[in-house]
Parts: sequence; C-alpha cells; structure tokens
Amino acid sequence: MCPGCYKPDHDTYCPNCCKLLFDGKKVSHILSFDTPADDNLSIFQEKTKRLSISGVQLKYSLRLEGNELVLTNKGGQYILKPIPPGIQIAEASQAPENEHLTMQIASRAFRLDTASNALIYFKDGSPAYITRRFDVKEDGSKYPQEDMAQLSGRSKQTVGENFKYEGTYEEIGGLISKYVTATIPDLENLFKVVVFNYVMSNGDAHLKNFSLVQGPMGDYHLSRAYDLMSTVLHMPNESDTALDLYKGDMNVDNEFYAIHGCYGQPHFRELGRRLGLMPVRIERILTNVFVISDEVRSMISDSFLSEKAKKKYLEAYNKKLKMMGLTKTIIFPYQGDEKDVCLTFIRGENITGRFQSMDKSGVLEKDNKYLFIETDKIEQYKKTHDPQLLTLVDGDMLVNIELQ
Repeated sequence: MCPGCYKPDHDTYCPNCCKLLFDGKKVSHILSFDTPADDNLSIFQEKTKRLSISGVQLKYSLRLEGNELVLTNKGGQYILKPIPPGIQIAEASQAPENEHLTMQIASRAFRLDTASNALIYFKDGSPAYITRRFDVKEDGSKYPQEDMAQLSGRSKQTVGENFKYEGTYEEIGGLISKYVTATIPDLENLFKVVVFNYVMSNGDAHLKNFSLVQGPMGDYHLSRAYDLMSTVLHMPNESDTALDLYKGDMNVDNEFYAIHGCYGQPHFRELGRRLGLMPVRIERILTNVFVISDEVRSMISDSFLSEKAKKKYLEAYNKKLKMMGLTKTIIFPYQGDEKDVCLTFIRGENITGRFQSMDKSGVLEKDNKYLFIETDKIEQYKKTHDPQLLTLVDGDMLVNIELQ
C-alpha cells in the first residue's frame, strides 16, 4: 500500500501523495539515514524540538534537496517524528502510524482540512511520521502563525507549567470570533475538530494544537488540523479531552453526565450553540459521525498498526461512538406508525415497539426526544390513546435501531 494514503498496489508514495507532499517530485518512502541512536544522536540533537504526548515525543526538521529529504536546522519544510522513547509511553512503536492513521481518518473520512502527511521509514526500517509544514511559503519564508495559548496570553510565566491545558474550546471559539474575519466557517471547523478529537480519543488537543495562520491575502484563519492521534493508545488513563468543552460542562445537573460521567451528544449540541452555529449545521456534523463509521473501521483495519494496536484503537473508537447516542436524522427513517423496531440503549437494555407521533412531538425532537409505544401496549393504545402508555425515548441514549 501507499504509505501516504493506503492506496493498494503501490510500493512507495502514489502520484497523488507525491503531489500533496512533494509538489509532484518522486521521493522515496525510505530516508537515506538511520533512526536516532547512540552513534548518530549528536546529528539529530542539533535539530531537536520537543512535541507533546505529555512532552515525550521528539520532532526533527527536514527539507527537500532535489528528490531527497535531509535533516536541517533552518529552512525546514517538513516535520519528522520517529518512535518516541518507549519507557515513557505504552505502545511507543505504534506512535508514528497512530498519528498517520488518525490524520488520514480526519482528512478522508471526516473531511477535515489537515496538514499533508505520510508514514516514512529510516534506512534501518524503523517507521516515522512525516508532515509537510503549512506555514512555509514557496520562497521559504513563513506565514505568521500564533497558537491559542499565545492569543489567550497563557504561558509558563503567566499561568504555570500546565498553561496549555488551561481554558475551554468555547474560549478558542471566542478568540476565532475576535481575530478572524470569516468567523462562521472557522467556528464550524473548530467544532468539527473538537467532535473528531473526542470520538477518536485524542486527549491532548490543547491550546497549542489550535492556531491562527495568516493567508496570502493577509487575513487570519484557523490553521489546518495537526498533531491528531488517538492518545489513549499510549496513555490509557488520559482524560477524554485536553480542555473542557465550556465552563460548567460537567455539572451534575446535566442529565447525561449525571448518568454516564462523560460527554455525550447533548454536550456537543450545547458547544455548537455557544459557538453560534445553526442547529441544522450542528445536526449535520454530528450525524456525519455515524454515517462514516464503517469507513473509519475499514481504515483502522487497513492501517499499518499492529493487530494488537488495531484492536485497542478500534475499541476506543467504538466506545466513544457509543456514547454519542443517535441523532434526529438517523432516527427519522424509523418513525412510522407501522414500523416495529428494537431500540438498544447505551447501557445495553432493549425495548421493542413503534415510534408514535403526536402534536408535541416536534417540540420534543428539538431535544432529541421521541414518543414510543412498546409492543405489548400497542393494541391497548389503539383503543384508548392513553398517553400514559407511551414511553419517552432519549435519542442521546440510543446506540442502535433495528427493524423487526
């Protein structure tokens, strides 16, 4: 497979990946030097910068000379991330492909605007993750870029060691509204990335992983998504998100959080509302999470992860997808008087029956709630139309609907 996009029947980068990564040049997926080790470490250390999975991952700068990628300490066009030190994180050898797979899912399944990326190999066969810098112009100069920690005035000096984890995604939305001219598209993109990170178990999407970058016309916009990975694969006890969605998002009076102790669909609808997104757009984005689930599972299966890592990655994905419930768009096709269905809820319980429409159904559905009549009460309801025979079903708590 192509080590950039998994396209079959390619033993190196396919033409499209060559175009995205190297402007069409044919560049080998094997570097001309070995992975960092005792005998060559000094060469790498000259170009070292630290990156976060809790600060343990290293990155190096590369530039393209002709058709060959070389290490550089200036004029870098690419970032190279080898396997991080194994003593500090679990499944360290899987980190390059974890990031590559997660970025590919973001781009191809979720349709997020991401930094171009691929898997690449050192001469000794060790894998690494490579991504093209999106802040570098054709002449080698850089577009101005500031991350959300900088824009919010947070640093070690002002807040402390954990400065990049202080804040909320709603606050990032406020910074976008303040500094970006085309506000709504960028707020929607922010919302998509936050939803993606939750569903894919990226618990390290902190303030420095969101940036505003200046475009060719001088205006600022939200940068392409970068540093996306399923961090739970390496940090099993990682929190669900690096930042709170919004202040008070974990209040115990929130019905979903009180029951499950984690975020669910109602939290993301509320975040979208606070960001100023139209309900129809929020619904469409959340529905897409379910529509593409088979594609995501297929990509995980086809990836270069080990079988053990694939299993963990898939388990984490399925768990988060389950907690998202079902949207009104997913539920709507099953709403018919003659459609008997089996509903499965997050905690595993099942009920069978039919959705029932009434005058107040439209009001309920705005909160993703539906009237339902269980099978053993259908005949009695037909005779009496007693509303007490109806069950109120919460779509946020549903996992599956199956026709009977």
